[in-house]
Amino acid sequence: MKPVASVSLDLDNLWAYLRTHGDPSWESRPSFLGSAVPRLLDVLGEQRLTTTVFVVGADAERDDGAAAVSSLAAAGHEIANHSFWHQPWLHRFSDEEVEKEVLRAEEAIMAAGAPKPVGFRGPGYSVTPALLDVLRRRGYSYDASVLPTWIGPLARAYHNRTAGATDGGEDLFGGFGKVRSPNTAFRWRGGVVELPVTTMPLLRVPIHGAYLLQLHQVSPRLARAYFSSALRLCLLRKVSPSLLLHPTDVLSGAEAPGMEFFPGMAVPGASKVALLGWVLSLLRKHFDVVGTGAHVARLARLRERDPVAC
Repeated sequence: MKPVASVSLDLDNLWAYLRTHGDPSWESRPSFLGSAVPRLLDVLGEQRLTTTVFVVGADAERDDGAAAVSSLAAAGHEIANHSFWHQPWLHRFSDEEVEKEVLRAEEAIMAAGAPKPVGFRGPGYSVTPALLDVLRRRGYSYDASVLPTWIGPLARAYHNRTAGATDGGEDLFGGFGKVRSPNTAFRWRGGVVELPVTTMPLLRVPIHGAYLLQLHQVSPRLARAYFSSALRLCLLRKVSPSLLLHPTDVLSGAEAPGMEFFPGMAVPGASKVALLGWVLSLLRKHFDVVGTGAHVARLARLRERDPVAC
């Protein structure tokens, strides 16, 4: 049998990217869900994959977001919680604010017609003991917020150089210490399973869409070689990869106005769709690919770690 792998989609909307980048135009809440979601459903359908989609609560409350939740759930994809306002500085919130973010998003997702979520991913890959306590009390079975890489400070430096004023820019995306986080699933002491977003084994560099697309701008052959190498290392190191997607993986720069700063936005939409199809095909060739909830359900005995901020 093939080893298990998973694919998830963070359904971050245009306004959320602009807000994090310090662009005041986010307040009009521009959206690209109407373009991105049908395209993503087509790609996933062609690959015969059902995934997990982490939905922002504020989007689930609007018409296009509720329609996206409905269409994704109808196609068999798990709907999970990605906070209400998608603020990457969630790690700075009080315990009460964290609980409100989780609960409001949960209620919005259910109001849009999806079952109560059992999985959560923090915006900006932030997880804290307070968050884990909320998830445990709310009956969540897993979190998927850890990104075990050393690249966070470099991503933060790029963000701070190109962005306007933001609330948490000085510690956005975490520090170099994140590289010490496990690259495989584990259980937080207290019961919630953590399924990290997989980085390349040994090198601990990200392998999800934005990084592949940035390489694709330099050389499509380089991007494919990079991802192929990552999967070979996962097989050699017995890492069951959990691959992360975003709407920007299928959208051109013209379809996401104001996001010229974001990696890979110079790649045409058709080229992005072709690359994503190739990535998913290669993943399916070597692994039995499911959503994150199904991935967690297949895990055997896991080591435990004390809840800490990541």
